Amino acid sequence: MSGIDFLAFSAPPMLIALLAALACALPGNFLLLRRQAMLGDAISHVVLPGIVAGFLLTGSVSTPAMMGGAAAAALLSVGLIELLQRAARMDPGAAMGVAFTAMFALGVLGLELSGAGGVHLDVEHALYGNLESLIWFDATDWSALTDPAALAALPPELFRMAAVLALIAAALALVWRPLVIATFDEGFARSLGLPVRALSLGLIAAAAMAAVAAFAAVGSILTIAMLICPPAAARLCTNRLGRQVALSLVFAATSALGGYVLGGYGPIWLGLPASVSAAGMIAVLAGLILALAAAFGPARSRR
Repeated sequence: MSGIDFLAFSAPPMLIALLAALACALPGNFLLLRRQAMLGDAISHVVLPGIVAGFLLTGSVSTPAMMGGAAAAALLSVGLIELLQRAARMDPGAAMGVAFTAMFALGVLGLELSGAGGVHLDVEHALYGNLESLIWFDATDWSALTDPAALAALPPELFRMAAVLALIAAALALVWRPLVIATFDEGFARSLGLPVRALSLGLIAAAAMAAVAAFAAVGSILTIAMLICPPAAARLCTNRLGRQVALSLVFAATSALGGYVLGGYGPIWLGLPASVSAAGMIAVLAGLILALAAAFGPARSRR
């Protein structure tokens, strides 16, 4: 593959996968420490009925319609989980399991019955995303890197993920100290007058934002993997929060870039006729990193 071919066909999806992985890993660290990692799993599943509803209401698969429907579904799922916990007195894990299973099943049923599967919106797309189709058609030569018109033709998912990553990073930097205190000692945080409830809801909103933004490009499987695997692997390697967050970003970037390369080019290097799913290989590599951290991580053994 020539340099121009790489710029047009591989660079955009690799950057989108990288941005999605980083955006998911940031809130994933705090969800993990709060024992709410399954919440990210729930959110990444429940956005599907919202995406289907957005298509049915607008008749379009445009980004605003999909994002609006997915965001509404994510907020609805958070409310449903809270309702099940309070009204039915369910265990938090059971409430999340009921919510994301029911809503994902509703989304799949909506795809099958509504005809939305005929517009590049199907179950496989929901699970694995469409990374390989995010091509930069205007990258005909290297001058496209400095051409505003060509840059405007980049896949919109790239700009969306960059904006979401910047917003989440800025928000975490702004509330870092109170969020850390509330994460490790909620009672002490309350005694200091910190808005514990608002911090918790803000963290959930950040995770939902990352999951919703990543869903259309990389699918639910990769979104789950990026929310959980890099933070969990980093937690097994260090007991310092700042170092954990930094390591999680390194693991997320390694999974995204390495997984895409292995999925797209690995089979060709082995002489096989076709590539494999990029999102699937990224998730596999993230799981492999977690397995290695579980086996050899210096902080895996604690009293």
